[in-house]
Amino acid sequence: MNMETYFRVTHFYTREASILDRRLFNEWLDLLADDIVYRMPVRITREERDGSNIVDDMTFFEDTKTSLNLRVKRLSTTSAWAENPAPRTRHFVSNILIESESDQELSVRSHFLLMRSRASETEIEQLFGERMDVLRKAGDGFKICSRTIIPDQTILNLKNLSMFL
Repeated sequence: MNMETYFRVTHFYTREASILDRRLFNEWLDLLADDIVYRMPVRITREERDGSNIVDDMTFFEDTKTSLNLRVKRLSTTSAWAENPAPRTRHFVSNILIESESDQELSVRSHFLLMRSRASETEIEQLFGERMDVLRKAGDGFKICSRTIIPDQTILNLKNLSMFL
């Protein structure tokens, strides 16, 4: 891995966050590979000796490109009442670590913080944790072909999971 690759990956994530915060969801879909697996397993609290605190076979969501397209289309309908008025979000991505690189793909781990506010409510919703991505090289950029989102919270204090991470 060289500094140019690291810069390109960091720029990709910064651009993705900006796209999501501006609610340009169709543009965000263009960043995803057609074979994407986009999932968020459940985190539980257990004693360390009892194994992992991530339950891989139980997820908050496990989406494909088709289901993500449907989620985005739904946002423009009247049935997306949780998104009307649209919440304001801010995505922060940090601690970007390229764990491995091949000719076509990179495995990248990053930390995220999502802040979301709604209408004139004073409560700010937060979700934070870690993402494990596989980025596929595509022309001068990348496509996300796999994203696993691991929340740090075991109980999500969110009204819904209609946002994208």
